Amino acid sequence: MIGLRSVLVLSMIGGLGSVATQCTPRKPPPVVATPAAPVKAGPEIEVVATPVPLDASNPARTTVDGGFTYAGGLALTSPTTSRLHGLSDLAVGADGQLTAITDEGDLFEARIQLDAAGRLVGVTDGKLRPLIGLDGQALQGKQQGDAEGLAMLPSGERLVSFERDHRIWLYPAGANGAWGTPRAAPKPATVFPDNEGMEALAAYPAAGPDTYLVGGEEGEVWLCRLSADCKALPPQSGPDFTWGLTAFAPFAGPAVATLHRGYDPIRGWRAVVRFISDPTLPAARQRTTATLRLDGSLVHGNFEGLALTRSPNGGTRLYLVTDDGAPGSQQTLLVAFDWVAPPAPPPLPPKPTRKKPSRKR
Repeated sequence: MIGLRSVLVLSMIGGLGSVATQCTPRKPPPVVATPAAPVKAGPEIEVVATPVPLDASNPARTTVDGGFTYAGGLALTSPTTSRLHGLSDLAVGADGQLTAITDEGDLFEARIQLDAAGRLVGVTDGKLRPLIGLDGQALQGKQQGDAEGLAMLPSGERLVSFERDHRIWLYPAGANGAWGTPRAAPKPATVFPDNEGMEALAAYPAAGPDTYLVGGEEGEVWLCRLSADCKALPPQSGPDFTWGLTAFAPFAGPAVATLHRGYDPIRGWRAVVRFISDPTLPAARQRTTATLRLDGSLVHGNFEGLALTRSPNGGTRLYLVTDDGAPGSQQTLLVAFDWVAPPAPPPLPPKPTRKKPSRKR
């Protein structure tokens, strides 16, 4: 979700934005095919996936600086429900099972479809249903249903973070992957702004099977456990104050991927994904091993969700999803990138050993 940060940005450069709007031709927002009125959500829905190029100015482009290759992108719509929007976070299993939450309190599940080359070309088996509350009933209204972060624990349990009514709930895994009735889980002992809460959430098995990372939109980070309180870690800040932290994804060992998104009326939407070596270390000892930047003419939107899986070529695949804000004003995008770690530099040659001159006797 967009909160106080965007209000400040808009108020500071609103005048410049008006000038830019008058001088720069803008494309009309895409038409999203939805029913004229809300319909019952799910469980099974039809999903229309329209291909989206990496670069609108050069549709043939497939690579991005940093060693990233575009593996396909889709704009998702549905003619059977008006509620397929507002995707805030996602998880993707090794079998292609996609699980996402929305800021309207819904759970979206589907299966990712790849072509023979391993590129993202569609989604099938779409299902949409409301998240349930502590009473076992469907969540009602924005105040209770504004889900922002999703974490899949090694046990199969799921964690969901909410803002407005700031909380984290643990959903137990039922038969056939069903979501059981939730219970409260530990959350950071801090006060969040109304609409800038716990956007980033991810399991962190490197520190234990019940451990997870929590990130606030301002860049604050905590390490939490189901069995203990949360403790603060060094922040993960964006390039400047117009950026907000929106997602985490666990990587190899202690490493994680972070997602920041930025917006202002001049530059529009931007996103940056960083691979951080170990978020638990002091900031000076953390290393950024790779960075993906999406700005300018590259595919863009309010990217809020991030998931990592194994790519078909043996590298790392990133899936990113956008929160479209509201149907008709933006797009719900699901995009994929592949990254292969560069080869390690060759070892330095051994230093020559000096022979000590022998002493004649």
